[in-house]
Amino acid sequence: MSLIRALLSFLLSTMVFTFGQDSSKASFQFSTLMPIPDLSFFNQVYTGLDILEQMDFKPLEGKSIALYTNQTAVNRNGNHILDLLKNVPSVNVSVLLAPEHGIWGLDDSRAKLVGREQVDPLHGAPIIDLFSTYVYPPHWVMDKVDLILIDFQDTGSRYPTYLATMSKIFETASERRIPVMVLDRPNPLRGDIVDGPVPRTEFQSYESYHLFPIRHGLTLGEMSILINEMGWIKDLKRVDLTVVPMSNWDRDMWFDDTQLSWRNPAPFLLNLSSLLIYTGMDLFRGTNMNIGFGTETPYMIVGSPWLATSFLIQKLEDQRLLGVEFKEIKYRPTGSIYHTRVPKYDSQSCGGIQLNITDRDEFNPLTTATTIMLLIHQLHPREFQWEEGGYIDKLFGTNDLRIIAAQKKPPNHLPAIWAQDVYKFNEFRQTFLIY
Repeated sequence: MSLIRALLSFLLSTMVFTFGQDSSKASFQFSTLMPIPDLSFFNQVYTGLDILEQMDFKPLEGKSIALYTNQTAVNRNGNHILDLLKNVPSVNVSVLLAPEHGIWGLDDSRAKLVGREQVDPLHGAPIIDLFSTYVYPPHWVMDKVDLILIDFQDTGSRYPTYLATMSKIFETASERRIPVMVLDRPNPLRGDIVDGPVPRTEFQSYESYHLFPIRHGLTLGEMSILINEMGWIKDLKRVDLTVVPMSNWDRDMWFDDTQLSWRNPAPFLLNLSSLLIYTGMDLFRGTNMNIGFGTETPYMIVGSPWLATSFLIQKLEDQRLLGVEFKEIKYRPTGSIYHTRVPKYDSQSCGGIQLNITDRDEFNPLTTATTIMLLIHQLHPREFQWEEGGYIDKLFGTNDLRIIAAQKKPPNHLPAIWAQDVYKFNEFRQTFLIY
């Protein structure tokens, strides 16, 4: 047993009661924070998985679990939760619940086919696709489950469908009275910055499922608690929720400040810079622009065959956007391993601008992306188009972006519109913060 594990075991046996009585920790009506010791003297961040591992997974002992996870669920040393649980014979992983992009992202070689079903070779557990095959975990696997365990790295923005799928799992857990345990992980884009509009109910979708602004500043555990306490699952349902919190995470930390192992949270999010830019540039999926799919730098580029790049850059420089530089480029999208669909303008020569973050603390991805979009709309009123079905409204959460574009107002009008949402949500979320 390592020195750290030995110290943690000692602390857990001697300090849990004291920690549990710490009045500074939030208490909730329907959700529970698992008591953990104060580990501040170690001066490193421990995720919920790290904490559970140092407890020798005793809270899972003797249970048959359903695990909702993906490739990001690794400990400080980069070992995946499935590999760790393989060494815990008292825990039975009976089913794996897979989000969009699967358990392993692009690398599905760790799964094998048995008949028409995928099975995890480590645990022999069936892999249930909760994105393209099922919406809810089917009863024939939930009948064998004592606990649902959730561990994945959130992106810090509300676009990914992972949270919507987790909410569907919560619904099933509520109906079948199965306890849920969430292992907390950092918000990779800091936990002290909130930005963007809160979705209006008529525009809610899998990519704006709950009433979170685009950049929400919450950890996975905090989102789980907020959803559960507010009864946002469906019909005011709640689950028996336990969150295993992190230790030593501060809200002003970027992911690379934590020194934790990075795993791409989605196949097209390759590093922290692309993750930050994605918070704004993902809105371009609601338009006919290419945003770097079919290149090695998705989200870092926006372009099309008809874009007047030099004039656009001049207009952007007039906006004096902070923390970012723009470069004129030519490129040709050619297929994409990062997306299941053919990229826009596949194999066509495109003019584009490339974004380079010069100061991530000053850079505002939402203001930058919407400014670029509105300027392109003004420069190319005939060529620029919105995707059908009001998709941009579902991504943005309101129709304000389209309205401002139609009214040809200056781009700086838009952030002022969502500022009230930011203020109200930041005030509202305080009750649910656990760090």
